[in-house]
Amino acid sequence: MSILARFMYRALVWKERQRAQHGAHRPPVPSSETEHLKTGARGETLAYWYLRQGGYTIVARNRRARSGAGEIDLIGWDGPVLSFVEVKTRTSDVAGPPEAAVSKAKQKRIARTAKEYMRRLRRRPLSYRFDIASVAWDSEAGLQVRLIKDAFKA
Repeated sequence: MSILARFMYRALVWKERQRAQHGAHRPPVPSSETEHLKTGARGETLAYWYLRQGGYTIVARNRRARSGAGEIDLIGWDGPVLSFVEVKTRTSDVAGPPEAAVSKAKQKRIARTAKEYMRRLRRRPLSYRFDIASVAWDSEAGLQVRLIKDAFKA
């Protein structure tokens, strides 16, 4: 695990704690579409550094299929396993946990995009899996990441 990844993840966690403390322990309420996108981008960045400090080698971010099938948030190697990671960020628990937002239809789009990505590789990975990085708001600590390995099958 690289020192840079550990440092970046800890710095982002510190920043989220500061945001939580100064926000009077309330999750940020997206007031517009751009705020919603900013929250998602913060979650993806936090998940990226969480995975890096956990030993993943990230090879692609926001990879879109040429066929228009969908997008994969993060693609990385976890040792010998190629991992396709869907990041879901939520600022409240009203709609349930973040990972509940990955529907069967979304799983199919991710799987189609992953297959297209693997066809373009020079050598096929021996094994791959689909993970979900669940990023949720905590009133004491800000956004927190939970990784669900092998969350669904293609």
